[in-house]
Amino acid sequence: MPLSEQEQRLLEEMERSLYHNDADFVATVGATRLRPSYRSIALGVLLVVAGIALLIAGVALHLLWLGIIGFVVMFGGVLLAITPGRTSRGFAPSASQGNGHGHGHASPQKSDQGFMDKMNDRWDRRQDGNH
Repeated sequence: MPLSEQEQRLLEEMERSLYHNDADFVATVGATRLRPSYRSIALGVLLVVAGIALLIAGVALHLLWLGIIGFVVMFGGVLLAITPGRTSRGFAPSASQGNGHGHGHASPQKSDQGFMDKMNDRWDRRQDGNH
């Protein structure tokens, strides 16, 4: 069931408010879309296979320390394989996303405030006891 025009406008307004007021959150969420490092995945898989071999050798030879080393190598290989690659853009919000400070109480005028800004102001006034 598609959204009505009013619901679409409200959703767009809420998204703009989120991007404007919480740039740190947007930067953090946007930074989770990292590309996988295929080199790390391949190296991690090789370490897992080597760790399994060491673990099996430790059990077959009754050498506890070799089995423990094999487990640690396997665990390190899995961690290496699932760790996302590094990105060059960092976690800092861009200049177009607002100043990233506070909740936008001082920058927009009352007539320019969106729905969420008004709701945040009302909530703050209630919390301060100024109904």
